Amino acid sequence: QAAVVEKNIQKENYVQSRWDVIIGCILVSVVAYFIIVACAATIFHSGHRQITNAADAAMALEPLAGRAASTLFAIGLCNASLFAASILPLATAYTVCEGLGFESGIDKRPHEAPAFYSLYTGLIILGALAVLVLNESKQIPIILLSQVANGILLPFVLIFMLRLCNREDLMGPYRNTRILNVIAWATCIVVIVLTLLLVISSFFPHYVPQSIAGKASAAIGRF
Repeated sequence: QAAVVEKNIQKENYVQSRWDVIIGCILVSVVAYFIIVACAATIFHSGHRQITNAADAAMALEPLAGRAASTLFAIGLCNASLFAASILPLATAYTVCEGLGFESGIDKRPHEAPAFYSLYTGLIILGALAVLVLNESKQIPIILLSQVANGILLPFVLIFMLRLCNREDLMGPYRNTRILNVIAWATCIVVIVLTLLLVISSFFPHYVPQSIAGKASAAIGRF
């Protein structure tokens, strides 16, 4: 919603905006797929399966990249960190300010949207402090936990989004078609099932095989 408003997208640009989202989703999924394949061919195959810090991950890449493994991993990690440091706090600031009714937008000046810029800046500082203060061995679990938390919260967001997308009084002729609803609700159900498996395996590990629990956790982290 914030992205649409910031870009000043009109009804005439709906088709282009929709394809922008579709292509972006496809590219992200393709990249994620090859990340999984690359990790399976390097980290898993090399036997370095206990990744507790960045050095462990770099060592696991050594069979593929040789001596350049640490450099390759450092470049990739730096790139991901820069993106995350700028995009995630921004998305959070948008979500919080829109939910609470505060003025938001990077097209606004700081005095026009003080809550937005304060939250955005504060989250960046908080992230930097976490990196400086926390032990390196604790940072990897936090990264994994944040991804799993995103996956667990996703069904709640999807359900409300789908309900909004199907309201004729809001969407008019642009509401979801039957095919889109089938795909969207099927995806939502799959995520809910994976989330339930993860929660059950966490509190009652004897009821869910570890192999299934691990796959559920990985899938939820991917979402």
